[in-house]
Amino acid sequence: MLNKKFWYLLIVLTLFAFLLVACNSDSGNEEPSDEDDQTEEPSDEDSDDGGEDSGEDDGGETASDEPKSGGELVGAMDTAPAGVYNPIFYSEAYEANILSFTHEALVSQNGSLEFIPQLAKEWKTNEDQTAITFQLEEGVKWHDGEEFTAEDVVFTYQTIADPGYTEAGGIRTEYVTPLVGYEEYVAGETDEFQGVTADDKYTVTFHFKEPNVNPLYYSSFTIIPKHIFEDIPVSEMPSHPATLDAGEVIGTGPFVFSDMVEREQYVLTRNDDYWNGKPYLDKITWKVVDQSVITSLLETGEIDFVADPNGVPAADYDMVAGYDNIEMMEQTDFGYQLMGFKLNYRTTEDAESGTINPDNWIENPDVADQQVRQAIAYAINRPGLVQGLLHGHGSVINAPIAQQFWAYTEDVPQYEYNPDTAAQMLDEAGYVDADGDGWRDTPEGEEWILDLAYPTGNKIRERSAPIIEENLEEIGINVNLGQASEFSAYIEDIMTNDDQNPEVDLYLLGWSLGSGDPDPNGLWNIEAAYNISRWNNPKSDELINKGLKTPEAFEQSFREQVYAEWQNLYATDLPAVLLYAQNKIYAYNERLQGVDPLPYSFINNPHLWWVNDAQ
Repeated sequence: MLNKKFWYLLIVLTLFAFLLVACNSDSGNEEPSDEDDQTEEPSDEDSDDGGEDSGEDDGGETASDEPKSGGELVGAMDTAPAGVYNPIFYSEAYEANILSFTHEALVSQNGSLEFIPQLAKEWKTNEDQTAITFQLEEGVKWHDGEEFTAEDVVFTYQTIADPGYTEAGGIRTEYVTPLVGYEEYVAGETDEFQGVTADDKYTVTFHFKEPNVNPLYYSSFTIIPKHIFEDIPVSEMPSHPATLDAGEVIGTGPFVFSDMVEREQYVLTRNDDYWNGKPYLDKITWKVVDQSVITSLLETGEIDFVADPNGVPAADYDMVAGYDNIEMMEQTDFGYQLMGFKLNYRTTEDAESGTINPDNWIENPDVADQQVRQAIAYAINRPGLVQGLLHGHGSVINAPIAQQFWAYTEDVPQYEYNPDTAAQMLDEAGYVDADGDGWRDTPEGEEWILDLAYPTGNKIRERSAPIIEENLEEIGINVNLGQASEFSAYIEDIMTNDDQNPEVDLYLLGWSLGSGDPDPNGLWNIEAAYNISRWNNPKSDELINKGLKTPEAFEQSFREQVYAEWQNLYATDLPAVLLYAQNKIYAYNERLQGVDPLPYSFINNPHLWWVNDAQ
């Protein structure tokens, strides 16, 4: 197995999301979260002048008073971050809550999911869409005072393309695979990565192997500082102090990660030299608080806001809405909760080396039958979960693309709750009670037990697990409901589970989806690290790739048709049952001004946040 400390540092998904969150500027990341949660819709146009076409400011003031400098805020998270604060290695939504304040990308997104300038002030694509050139903001400083330049952009992408990146636990290779020279560089055939080049100190160009429909998406990854990491082997980056330690993490964002008491609180202080204007707030502190007491702390003013990934529990909505000092927002989540089927296991050798090689995968016979997976979907009372646990603040979904995207469709198999249909399908598949003990056996007459795993942290998901167990047992499926484990340990287990430890058949997880594009490569490509089900369906990859194939993919209607076909394939083959999309319910103290959430994140332009009681 991989070193446990290393995998502890690796802990994704979301999510996807991309989403990837996700970092406010890291619009494409998917990541697992204890909620949802998360990974992406750009406009398909590519501006000749990015600044002119997309230079709007989303950070409006919400109070009539003028913004005031000073003051502090306290935010609440119900689960501690796993501890990786390097954008190219982090993998879950709680770490993203820190990185959203500290790091930035060349471009961000607005409320319409259009790409807008961030560290790049403008851009231009070439005529055949094989290159995009960015003019960078000048005078941007890293938190340690060093200047941000095009070399930092080149270094970030070169590191992701490095042969040792995936072995070190990196999972963001989707951003570099379309770039010129990636295959040669990752194979060690050349020492020069040609995919991203610095034309001068403030100009950088991305070069694509083929005309690319989403050049802004692929160039939207969060940038890390070259001067900090250039002498550090890629294999050592995940364990380096600049990845792990408050005071050592260096970004360009409006706040500095200055201090922490691990698993208790995480402190962000104002970056006085922030290139986009000195932030109003002095400090923002994230506190790790049990979900059961968050709402009471909101009422007393001990915490100022509750946001991603879990927000306010749906059961507490009416109570919190009655607090005189609290403002609330509700919006459709940019992600979903699922129950995945562990279709295949990696070999021990591949798991230890971090290799994802479908040719070596070992099929899990307990959930290999597509008809069995469909029967299980019919057996789960998903509307009951939405009404009973979410109190109606959510929706049942059937396709794994964020509902906010133009590509999402409900024209797929629905699997409406019907235990009779589920039982009949299992009978037809040969899963009957052969020995009279009340539980269904395999067609070969052997004992059939499905192990269901789930993490702690998200109370709704924790409560979902025994309900799902009960739903399946009602139709005769013997379910072994495992002991819930802490989220970081849980992710390690389900991502590294191999043929020597096949203890997971079903798993619960939430994905925060990236907002950059509906392309599902990051989660459901056969070789994607976040393809935790190890779904191996070549037709799926064929359609995913077709959705990006130019010149046809320059037409959104073409992509919409392809993704509709892919979603139908997904919902038919069913590597996971999509349980629900939980509405995001944000709450914040009325003293906090300048709040303007994006469709995928509460954190948007935090340098414009201010408090109206500052002295």
